[in-house]
Amino acid sequence: MSRKIAFVGLGIMGKPMAINLIKAGHDVTGFDLSQASIDAVVAAGGQGATSIAAAVKDADVVITMVPADPHVEAVILGEGGVLENVAAGTLVIDMSSITPQTSIKVGKAAREKGVRTLDAPVSGGEAGAVEAVLSIMVGGEAPDFAEAKPLFDVLGTTVIHVGPSGAGQTVKAANQLIVAVNIQALAEAVVFLENAGVDLPAALDVLGGGLAGSTVLNRKKANMINREFAPGFRIDLHHKDMGIVTDAARAVGAALPVGAVVAQLVASARANGDGSLDHSALLRGVERLSGREVG
Repeated sequence: MSRKIAFVGLGIMGKPMAINLIKAGHDVTGFDLSQASIDAVVAAGGQGATSIAAAVKDADVVITMVPADPHVEAVILGEGGVLENVAAGTLVIDMSSITPQTSIKVGKAAREKGVRTLDAPVSGGEAGAVEAVLSIMVGGEAPDFAEAKPLFDVLGTTVIHVGPSGAGQTVKAANQLIVAVNIQALAEAVVFLENAGVDLPAALDVLGGGLAGSTVLNRKKANMINREFAPGFRIDLHHKDMGIVTDAARAVGAALPVGAVVAQLVASARANGDGSLDHSALLRGVERLSGREVG
């Protein structure tokens, strides 16, 4: 069934997600601070809006996909934001990656206005968004998840309800921990193999076929082989996410000894000017530590 959807946040992830919803036959109105992103949604058959209020007017479902907690609070809770401009009963789905605490705060504020919410962060990066093969971890009420499931199925291939409000963000934090550790390990393996004079593409192909194989290896090996780090997921954002997972782990008394080290390596990459690059550019940090010239 076609739904009237407002999509707020048309960045690296949000734009292809909105376009996939349009392709699936939904009536999508997009809003972003970038007019070029709005224009791309219009070119795909959607509609553009000049404000959040205009985008969400009469929407059945509002999806937000913005960079961090302050943006979510501004877009949903702030003046001129989503909650000021939607009717009671509207379903608001935040697909940003933020702290569980902010998702819980948003959910509470929404309930007070009779608005339903889901926190539904995603994993898969830009390629996953474009190809509609994202993993989506969803927190919130089961009936709201059931209503949103057909929309999630347009965007991803692994869609799981993981618990109440905030649970989706907790699972996403764990995801980002695993991804960062895997990228760091892959980067170290790449430098090790190159220093040893091994045929790198051949080595990564055979590693990918064994227990060392992973989605990270498959998705990121070309970036590392070719030293091409156009952002699919920026180090700046992964730095933010590592802060989320370390804070959340501390709150529940979970030790992250390896995660804590990788969080510092992500922070170091950012401090060295690599924040705008894809997180596969953690390779550059290993090269620095190994005394190699970094281009």
